[in-house]
Amino acid sequence: MPAGRRETIRALARAVADGSVDLAPGGDRQETVRRLRALPGIGAWTAGYVAMRALGDPDVLLPTDLAVRRGGAALGLPDDPKTLDTYADRWRPWRSYAVIRLWRAA
Repeated sequence: MPAGRRETIRALARAVADGSVDLAPGGDRQETVRRLRALPGIGAWTAGYVAMRALGDPDVLLPTDLAVRRGGAALGLPDDPKTLDTYADRWRPWRSYAVIRLWRAA
């Protein structure tokens, strides 16, 4: 495992252990994403994925995800991340379900 990834995992484990990051499904999703993104090595994609999968957030779009972009192209949707993000506004508040559909279409 690369050293940077190992350190990110350790930092996340420390944050969960000390309570500064709460991964409980009933927690404040936006605050959890903000705190995740504050950790070194965790960006928008990872924080969004955690919000979608671990926190059960129904409204996460991962427009930079390669499979999401390929799925969009396969379905005749925009595959540019910014354009797809704008297009997906119409799917609010259920964009996580669209991500799953786009993954399957990829």
